[in-house]
Amino acid sequence: MAINGTTFLLNLLGAAALLLWGLRMVRTGILRAYGGDLRRRLGHSMGNRFSALLTGLGITLLLQSSSAAAMMAASFASRGIVNTASALAIMLGADIGTSLVAQVYSFKPPALSPILILCGVIMFMASEATRRRDLGRAIIGLGLVLLALHTIADNAAPLRSSSALGDIMAGLESAPALALIVAAIVTLVSTSSLAVVLLVISFVQNGIVSLPLAFALVLGANLGSAGLPLLATVRADPEARRVPLGNLIFRLIGGAVALPLLPVVTPIMADIEPEAWRQVANFHTCFNLILAVCFIGLTGPVARLCATWLPDRIEADSAVRPRYLDRNALESPAAAIANAARETLRMGDIIEKMLRQTLDVFRHDDRKLLREVEELDNGLDTLHEGIKLYLTEVSRETQAPEDSRRAVDVITFTTNLEHVGDIIDKNLMELAQKKIRNKLQFSTEGFREICDMHARLTENLTLALNVFISGDVRMARRLLEEKVAFRELERFASESHLQRLRRGTPESIETSSLHLDVIRDLKRINSHLTSVAYPILDAAGELVRTRLKPAEH
Repeated sequence: MAINGTTFLLNLLGAAALLLWGLRMVRTGILRAYGGDLRRRLGHSMGNRFSALLTGLGITLLLQSSSAAAMMAASFASRGIVNTASALAIMLGADIGTSLVAQVYSFKPPALSPILILCGVIMFMASEATRRRDLGRAIIGLGLVLLALHTIADNAAPLRSSSALGDIMAGLESAPALALIVAAIVTLVSTSSLAVVLLVISFVQNGIVSLPLAFALVLGANLGSAGLPLLATVRADPEARRVPLGNLIFRLIGGAVALPLLPVVTPIMADIEPEAWRQVANFHTCFNLILAVCFIGLTGPVARLCATWLPDRIEADSAVRPRYLDRNALESPAAAIANAARETLRMGDIIEKMLRQTLDVFRHDDRKLLREVEELDNGLDTLHEGIKLYLTEVSRETQAPEDSRRAVDVITFTTNLEHVGDIIDKNLMELAQKKIRNKLQFSTEGFREICDMHARLTENLTLALNVFISGDVRMARRLLEEKVAFRELERFASESHLQRLRRGTPESIETSSLHLDVIRDLKRINSHLTSVAYPILDAAGELVRTRLKPAEH
């Protein structure tokens, strides 16, 4: 049967693309539906290396991607939630999970693909619930993977008569190390070791690839799968990069040992199951099981080796950068928004430090502390920009209505916190510079009033952050009541200052505009902080439309 090269290539590449897309749909569907639960489970599985291994296996069976599990583990390691040794145990389990998924797909039940696609589409189209729609997406992905595998098998059958392809395969078979490298590169390009292994199984089924060559290609796919997370974390913290580096060490050692032993391994695989394509799937599973058995006790030493090669980054204390904005959570909006909320709390901590130091600047005329406050505002701007861009990417994904509202609330509150930082940096610090430059001093009574307002403001900041995280209606009401109380406090301070001016208090006369500007800025800051209560009270029906009295007719 003659082969049209262009048609064959288009069909094969299209089927491979469909395979990758189906695997991605499964991963994104499960992540959107259960991403937060999976992350919590992963975080709670670190009691010992064996539970971590089993958790990595289970999560990969669901996500059908060891790279996704690797990025989760690397993210936890970078935050100090888990140590590198536990994260490496997760990776050993994740690689076993990938091989088990390949085992399931290798059977390719012919009638299952259209049934899965039909059921998935019905679930996706008929359901209003976000989680059911996401599960429908995952089921459609399963069907597409099976459809792609059947398409690849159908298009690969005529290749057995191709002399050119036979020469290429013969060349690779005589150079197993080259075959390993080729498979690793293909895995890096396709971003899926599972897809490459399934392609190899399909080629073996159609007699295109011999068993020794197939085993070498599987080793290469395993090596390439370890390289994917390493490339994805190249700009991450050293703590995050240690996990994929350690996994790469496991794969390199395993590949280097297994490659020369392929002539010995091949008859052993034949004794387990006679079918060639089953031998490839079994080899993939056995390889990862043996690696797990050999290295589960060595995760600690390998973790220490990675820490030596990738030591902690030394940074200035003032350097502030996002810590919780895990890009691998973007496919799960609820988890990503929770990450942004955690980063927002860091902004609140910086605001609290800026407020505390602001009072010290005014009290002690400390120029050095003034510059530190300005540097903190730069860090605040960095976090605000990071959160804003992060949530903008989340918004491109399908979200439940409550997730959309929460994302808007997070962006709104971070914007208000950024405005608070600007008021401190560009207004209060400018007033402090004026006070220091002109050697001005507040009156004792006037500075005490500023301190009282500052103390109340700090308490309101803590309350605002609690309201932001909890969404508690009663705390939100209390925070809004504090806005009224703070307004009265500002009015009292202004009237007291005017009384001192009438009495002719020298310090009050010299610092009059300075004093009034300070208490005005403190009131502005309080207004920005208390704004977090409005969406919560509005959703609970606790707000009226206007503060104006009805017009008299």
